[in-house]
Amino acid sequence: MADPRIAVLGAGANGASIGADLTAAGLDVALIEQWPAHVEKMRSDGLVIAAPDGEIRVRPRALHLCEVAELKQEFDVVLMLVKAYDSAWAAQLISPYLAADGLLVGVQNGMTARTIESAAGVDRTMGAVIECSATMDQPGVVHRHTGVSRSWFAVGALEGGPVARAGEIASLLRHSGTVEQVEDIQAAKWMKLVSNCTLLVTSAILGLPMLDALHAPGFREVMVAAGNEALAVGSALGHPVLPIFGLSAEEVANRNEVVDIMTDKLFAGFVVPGATTTVLQDWKKGRHSEVDDMNGHVVQQGAAMGVATPVNRAVVDIAHRIERGDADPDPVHLAEMIRALE
Repeated sequence: MADPRIAVLGAGANGASIGADLTAAGLDVALIEQWPAHVEKMRSDGLVIAAPDGEIRVRPRALHLCEVAELKQEFDVVLMLVKAYDSAWAAQLISPYLAADGLLVGVQNGMTARTIESAAGVDRTMGAVIECSATMDQPGVVHRHTGVSRSWFAVGALEGGPVARAGEIASLLRHSGTVEQVEDIQAAKWMKLVSNCTLLVTSAILGLPMLDALHAPGFREVMVAAGNEALAVGSALGHPVLPIFGLSAEEVANRNEVVDIMTDKLFAGFVVPGATTTVLQDWKKGRHSEVDDMNGHVVQQGAAMGVATPVNRAVVDIAHRIERGDADPDPVHLAEMIRALE
């Protein structure tokens, strides 16, 4: 059987890292990206991934987003690493170039699997969870903070989807990290959403690297409260508590301790000194963040289910002010988040 034809749709920091790993493994992969300078740099000078466990230099096949319409062959697998809020149009864009028996995999934050299903159909949809930290400030060069040995993924099909084929995607992602196959991918993605709600936007609001934010007085209490609100909303929606990041079933058996344990696991295994979240990176570049797909989604679903989410609401309100240009990321906002605990 021939190697699958693979596309990485969204070759930002994480997408480029995965694409480089697959390219270095000798697989047939194309990186599709919307940043023109990045595409041209990869074409002219190749792609550099600087990681703790070594540097990778590859020259991948790189395509501009506009060149998708010129494709003559279909892809067997598309790993989609665009922002969660870009999922709908990106899935619609690439679906005509996905083989009839191909798989479109949302390797993303947020609850994007159903969005992908609406474009590709449940038989061609695979969900995924990603825990990987990387930054890219210049085209063609990625600084990957969590190398292959410290990156983590989960994969699984939606109900009614191609459950037996999760192993195909797992085998690809193992070039980039540890991979678990899960039966309930929606629950696994919600657990990642719980983790994201604790840290990604909250630390970005302070304008600090993640580890620096953790040591700010009162910040951990805000993190845990935001995560517990998200956990409660997930429970109301019917999502079971699942172990992620390599946690054991015993470690998540006590719902009251889950978020504390997840937070400790996250900082011990995946957060490195100086690393900032994708949200702060987006804000520094003047871009919209995924706050509405993370904390905002929890607030929205909490309102629908009758679950109070005051801390997540405060996080969303501050983030929106920052994105409107009415405020800057600053530790001064911690006081407002702490007041939401009352």
